[in-house]
Amino acid sequence: MIDLAGLNPQQREAVTTTEGPVLILAGAGTGKTRVITHRIAWLIAKGVPPGHILAVTFTNKAAREMLERVNQMVPRRRRRAGQAAPERPTICTFHSLCVRILRRHIHRLGYKPNFVIYDESEQLGVIKRLLSRLANPKDRPDPGAVLASLSRLRNAAGSRAAAEPDPLALRLLEEYRRALRACNAVDFDDLILLTLELFEKHPDALEECRRRHRYVMVDEYQDTNAAQFRLVHALTAEHRNLCVVGDDDQSIYGWRGAEIANLLDLEKYYPGLKVIKLEQNYRSTNRILKAANALIRNNPRRRPKNLWSAHGEGEPILLHVFDDEAQEAQAVVEHIETNRRIRRIPWSEQAVLFRTNIQSRPLEAALRKARVRYHLVGGQSFFDRREIRDLLAYLKLLLNPDDDISLLRIANVPARGLSDRTMERLLAASQERGQSVYQTMRSPVVQTEFPRRTGGAITRFVDLVERTRAELEALRAEPGGRKLSDWVLGFLQRIGYLEDLRRLEKDPEVAENRHRALVETIRSMDPLEREPAEPAPARLQRFLEEVSLDSDRDEDDRPRDAVTLITIHSCKGLEFGHVWIVGLEEGLLPHTRSKMEGSLDEERRLFYVAITRARKTLHLSWCRARRKYGQLQASHPSCFLKELPEDLVEPAEKQPPRLVEAGNAKALLAAFRQELNLPEET
Repeated sequence: MIDLAGLNPQQREAVTTTEGPVLILAGAGTGKTRVITHRIAWLIAKGVPPGHILAVTFTNKAAREMLERVNQMVPRRRRRAGQAAPERPTICTFHSLCVRILRRHIHRLGYKPNFVIYDESEQLGVIKRLLSRLANPKDRPDPGAVLASLSRLRNAAGSRAAAEPDPLALRLLEEYRRALRACNAVDFDDLILLTLELFEKHPDALEECRRRHRYVMVDEYQDTNAAQFRLVHALTAEHRNLCVVGDDDQSIYGWRGAEIANLLDLEKYYPGLKVIKLEQNYRSTNRILKAANALIRNNPRRRPKNLWSAHGEGEPILLHVFDDEAQEAQAVVEHIETNRRIRRIPWSEQAVLFRTNIQSRPLEAALRKARVRYHLVGGQSFFDRREIRDLLAYLKLLLNPDDDISLLRIANVPARGLSDRTMERLLAASQERGQSVYQTMRSPVVQTEFPRRTGGAITRFVDLVERTRAELEALRAEPGGRKLSDWVLGFLQRIGYLEDLRRLEKDPEVAENRHRALVETIRSMDPLEREPAEPAPARLQRFLEEVSLDSDRDEDDRPRDAVTLITIHSCKGLEFGHVWIVGLEEGLLPHTRSKMEGSLDEERRLFYVAITRARKTLHLSWCRARRKYGQLQASHPSCFLKELPEDLVEPAEKQPPRLVEAGNAKALLAAFRQELNLPEET
């Protein structure tokens, strides 16, 4: 049999309870992956044919990890001559499972077995074609937003989320389906929805799957949506050998269709459900866990659990208060560097968590300035966003019109009659002439080779660049030195970029975030310590150099030793030795819209997830004011901070100096001497 000596009593119970419906309520850091893999191995050891075992999760990475662990615990049997290969358990994602089913049966739904699966970019291409038929181009919404609405509508069938569907999504739904079907294509939502349709129309296909998958396990069950629940229920309703692993306290994806009720109401669909709680945490100190427990108890509808650890009480949780986000970012970076240089804590053991992507800007700027290597997870780098890239391209072009890459990016942004086809011809002409695209555009001979309307658009663009460069040069002569940021904002306003940025975003909140990010970046050109009399081109060049500080480093996309910057939505499943959670303010966490949408409980779960990422130390911070559109606006501490017990959280400014233990004194002294390049003592 499988050795279970390394499991605690609750884990052993979860592994050995194999018949009937089981809910393993696995709190953060309680070893759920270990339980799932041991349970699969236990079933095989009991005599269950491996091919009858199905384990479903949400990511390919998690599935691969589980499969590797199972293979280590249950070695593959050798294939005998003339016999089929021994079956293995099926460990995969929901989508992979459905692909396997549809490859065998999709012809029964009118598709060819060689169907293709459209990714997001291909889906967006279909949506754009459908939207192009709308009469008024100005009424066309963002294709990405339409695609998201379609996905929510299709997956929410039969759930509360389907009560208020988006009108445009309803209107386009059938057209979208027909467009994909005409190409014998399916998207990721179709994989599950078509499998459900197959089961409804062809019960024999469902029965075949039920006979094969007699023991079903589902990981991260709190993240399932309505369609995924229907799929799981269809497979297990008869034999009822369903084991789900999840934690309602970590349900943070309601905005993309996850139904926490799938976990909370499981007894309604599986009477006699056995609930096993995993509460021993193997990650964090008890002080961190007590804070998390106290916070989440304020959610009224949850399955109670109380996390604890054998790692001792640990260090105090420190609460920092800063004047603004720049001071906050500077303090975080100084603390990270102190940890690395003095306490020998590598960058990779340190993480900064935040609610929204836009909060990364001051943190990235401070890290770049201090030459601290970092890796941004859970969203684009601030400096990789479309509006920021457009801004940088314009600024580079004004300093160097022969920068072809920057010119090609913004030549028709906003639209000014320079189509992709026109720019392709100009690029080809520039290569024939051995000169930059801009110099080619200035040529009267080249301009005459285009239709009159296009030639006029080329001339106007050249005039715009020449005129604007002259304005930039003239800034150096103005008495007192005009703010460069004011000039840049005025330029973007004149060319219609700011209006275009707002117009292209149907979602007002997304439009506001994009606009605010752009304005804040522009305002950062004029820090107080800079000489305003410095020539404008020199100031602009310095700004661009600072933005590109680390662009020449020869690093992997995910450097081994780097500070992690991560949105809280992206950090579930991860852990770090030392964690900062920044921006704990009303309007950020909890987010402004949570009170309007009634999702305050999910915001609290989000904070709970953030807290439980920390293993050893946890720092919390909020700012008295935060910049919006370049102006400081008063902020207030998050209401969640009041829910943390006072005996667990200490104000950072009141913390007494830490005494150095005798055993650590020699190592710390050596670290100081190394930092100061002092010779070793003899």
